[in-house]
Amino acid sequence: MTSAFRTLTVPLDAESFPGGLPSFLVRDDVLCWTRREAGLVGFGEIARFAATGPERFLEADIWWRHLVLEAEIEDAVECPGTGPVAFGSFAFSKVSDHESRLIVPEIVVGLRDGKAWLTQLTFDDGDLTEAGARAALKRRMEGRWLAGRQLDAAVGGAAEAGSGVELLAREATLNTASLNTGSLSTGSLSEADWMAAVAAGVAEIRTGALEKLVLARDIVATVPDGVNAAEILRQLAVRYRECWTYGVDGLVGSTPEMLIQVEGRTAQARVLAGTLDRRDADGMAGSPLEFAERVLAGSEKQRHEHDIAIQSLTTQLAPFSEAMNAHSEPFILELPNVWHLASDVKAELTEVEGHVPTCLALINALHPTAAVCGTPTTVAGALIRKLEHLDRGPYAGPVGWLDAAGNGEWGIALRGAVIESPQTVRLYAGCGVVEGSVPEAELAETWAKFRPMLESLGISS
Repeated sequence: MTSAFRTLTVPLDAESFPGGLPSFLVRDDVLCWTRREAGLVGFGEIARFAATGPERFLEADIWWRHLVLEAEIEDAVECPGTGPVAFGSFAFSKVSDHESRLIVPEIVVGLRDGKAWLTQLTFDDGDLTEAGARAALKRRMEGRWLAGRQLDAAVGGAAEAGSGVELLAREATLNTASLNTGSLSTGSLSEADWMAAVAAGVAEIRTGALEKLVLARDIVATVPDGVNAAEILRQLAVRYRECWTYGVDGLVGSTPEMLIQVEGRTAQARVLAGTLDRRDADGMAGSPLEFAERVLAGSEKQRHEHDIAIQSLTTQLAPFSEAMNAHSEPFILELPNVWHLASDVKAELTEVEGHVPTCLALINALHPTAAVCGTPTTVAGALIRKLEHLDRGPYAGPVGWLDAAGNGEWGIALRGAVIESPQTVRLYAGCGVVEGSVPEAELAETWAKFRPMLESLGISS
């Protein structure tokens, strides 16, 4: 590319789209990272990086830093996620044939802490103007509706009364109720074979070869009326607003787990290990939350699994940190389908070889954590390849975004699926296996974790 990489960021009126970023989830090729109606949504593509293998994170880091090094940046907002931005998705395994990728969109709409903005990114030599950026957004969304309002309301006009999150939630409920036309088929392993794999994993743990193993399984959903990626993302963003809803190149989902979030020199993570299906509380004494605390926090198995995940993350993050703190006791994360044992970790980053590590450098050190692989990592990874009979592709790999200033948010691609054709979607779910694991219970847990995607597809679980 001979032309310079250039970006223009201008403010938007956040009040003109009170439904937040889910209002912009109207194209099936949209790039998406949202939580609580905030985040980033991207349209179009002007550049892409792809790689496989063990060096995929570092190769992507070098490509991105080179791209933005001499970029011409005009930024009237100046907060994390403004200026040059790339969305990314990385394969779980270093031996996977699935291509990890960074995608630079043409247009980004952002919303954070009450601020809204529009960024146009280009390699063209023409003028970058606010009017041109707004026109480019309109072109990307021409003829589509934004949660009951026309496009003009979101990019410069007044908002209509009665719109917003409540309308989006109503639409999500109505759309789910009107579908229910899909069907499910077995993935790489039948339920019986997958439970046998869990039993084999428990047997390996009892030999002392490893402490924990995370085993995943897949199922295939067929939707005769066609897969609507934008509708899936809207459903997830509204129903699971405490999670991070992501969409990158056919990978869609809503993850409750943050691998690493970097803002300036501060890094944060949310670690989950220990799961309870909310349906298990039906008919139980006491409040549902009391039941969750009793079963999760009071379980030696669940606490052991959680402690392994926390130790895995903090050990790998320590060399990059000058200070770190984590919850002394995990808390109960309440989601519509499950409860989790969760812990938040916060670290102040230190300089390594003269500079603060980038988020991709941190991911290279952190991934895969015990929460999605097991421990020891090398032993668990080899056993996963032996028992799963499955290439996870981007499932349980890092997914998120980064900007030119070093900020970024990278979740673990959980509670998600890959759109494989206009009518088929492959869903993934996994469970942490420890010495006390029971195959039938782990299978039931996978169905609870499939539920967000099945709901978004309108398929009863």
